Amino acid sequence: MRRYFEIVDGRLSATDDENSHIVVFVNPSEAERLYLVGELNLDEHTLSSALDPDELSRVEFEPEHVAVIFKRPRHYSENDDFLFRICSMGLYLFKDRLIAVLSDDISIFDKGKDVSNIAGGLPEVLIRLIARSISQFLGHIRVISMVVDELEKKLETSMSNKHLMHLFRLSQSMTYYLSAISSNGVLIDKLRANSQKIGFTSEHEEQLDDLSVDNTQCFKQAEIYSVIMSGMNDARASMVNNNLNMLMKRLTVLSIVFLPLNVIAGVFGMSEYSEFTKGIMPWQYAYFLFFVGLFVVGYLTYQILKRTGLD
Repeated sequence: MRRYFEIVDGRLSATDDENSHIVVFVNPSEAERLYLVGELNLDEHTLSSALDPDELSRVEFEPEHVAVIFKRPRHYSENDDFLFRICSMGLYLFKDRLIAVLSDDISIFDKGKDVSNIAGGLPEVLIRLIARSISQFLGHIRVISMVVDELEKKLETSMSNKHLMHLFRLSQSMTYYLSAISSNGVLIDKLRANSQKIGFTSEHEEQLDDLSVDNTQCFKQAEIYSVIMSGMNDARASMVNNNLNMLMKRLTVLSIVFLPLNVIAGVFGMSEYSEFTKGIMPWQYAYFLFFVGLFVVGYLTYQILKRTGLD
C-alpha cells in the first residue's frame, strides 16, 4: 500500500500524485519491494530491516540517499493481551524525495503539529517522524502506568494468576521499550554527529538537540516505571506467598481446634453415651451438656493456641 504526501505552503497534505516528494509504503508487496530495490536502489537488507521488529536503530549512507532505521511502539490491539510490542520503521532521504517504509497501517503523522509549519523541507519531516515516535513511547508509558494501577486495585481483592500474568507482560513490555528508546538515542547521536554529511542545517541541528533531550527524558521515565513495576512484582509475589501462608495457618488452627472435639465425639459415641447417661438425666439434657462441653473444649483449645501465637 502506498500513500503520497506533499509539502504545500509549509503544510503536509495527502495527495494522489505518484510523483509527490513523500511516499509512505505500508507493508510493501513483492512488486513494491522490487520497485524500491530496483528503481530507487534501496539496499535489500536495509529494506528488510525496516520491517524487522528486532532490528536495531541505525543510520547508513548510500550513494544516492541516507537510510535511517528507528524504533517505534506498535499499535496495540486486544489480541496483544497486555503486551506492548515494538516495530521498526525505515526512512530513506534522497535529495528531492523521502521514502518511508513500515509494517503496520497506522497514521505516522500527528495531525495536530506534525503537518504544519514545515520550514525545513524533507529533512525536517524526517526529524518530526522520529519525534513522533518518542511522543508515542511517552503516551504508551502513561497508559501502561494507568493499567498497572488498575491491576493493583484488582489484586488487592483477588489471588487470581491472571492479573499477575498481566503485570508480568506489562513489565516485559517496559523492558522492550527501554531497549528501543535507548537504540533511538544512539541513532539521534549519530544523526547529530553526521548532520553536515546528511545535509542538515543549523535549525535542524537545534531540532536534533531538542530531540535528544526528549528521548533522554523518555528513557528516564520508562526506566523509573520499569524499576517500580519490577519492585511491585516482587512485592506482589511476596504478598501472595504471605497470604497463602496465612491461609494455611488458619486451616491448621481449625484442624487443631476440631481435633479434640473429634476425639471426644469418637470416644463417647452417641449410642454409648445414651447408655451412660440413662437413669441420670433425660437424654435431651445430656446431649445439650455434651454439645456445651464440646464448645468449651474447642474454645479452650483456641485460647491456648492464641496465647502461643499460633492463631
